[in-house]
Amino acid sequence: MYRIKIERDELHSRLAGGFPEGTMVLIEGENGSGKSALIQRFAYGFLMNGHTVTIISTELTVRDFIKQMYSLNYPIASFLLRNRLIFIPVYPIIGNLRDRRDFLGRLMSSPSIFKTDIIIIDTLSALVKASLHVEERSVQLLSFFKRLLALDRTIILTVEKGAMREEILAPFREAAQVYIETSINKIGGIVNRVAFIRRFANAQGRIDNSIVFRVEAGTGIILEIMAVS
Repeated sequence: MYRIKIERDELHSRLAGGFPEGTMVLIEGENGSGKSALIQRFAYGFLMNGHTVTIISTELTVRDFIKQMYSLNYPIASFLLRNRLIFIPVYPIIGNLRDRRDFLGRLMSSPSIFKTDIIIIDTLSALVKASLHVEERSVQLLSFFKRLLALDRTIILTVEKGAMREEILAPFREAAQVYIETSINKIGGIVNRVAFIRRFANAQGRIDNSIVFRVEAGTGIILEIMAVS
């Protein structure tokens, strides 16, 4: 079990304490629905419980990532300095890209970034969109992930809803032992995010069907208790 418990919230208790070793997690949702906030919270929880993490980001530069984590009161400098956390930004490359490149192929040819306990890719859909030979490489990437899972690595992928063709996304969704959908929930002028747990295989405890949360500066994820329609 790769545990995510921290003292300030009860997210771990909603998700059976964390994720089993050798698990693929797919988080799919619309833009702004809290996918990145969740994986940042997961990453900090993993680190605080002694696990090692690699984050491959198509959203943030190194500077922006550090600022974002500290704005949520997830201090990660010591983990970066001790190589417990490896952050790899793809954003500057994709953001200035004119010609598509073989990002998925390059990802698989860099085995050193997959030596940590947990590998997070935020977002897979942006990497796929910016890559050549998508169909062939996606099949190879899924096979590559399965070999990593057999080595007890846990892989967390985020996907923006509608950004990947269904025939490419479907095999990843089907292979994921944990599948979470995120959405924006508005009730009486209050905006929250909701994580719907659609599938959670090999859970070692209680799993909530839905988790309502908001994100606040200086605090991070705050769980809400309310009905979701």
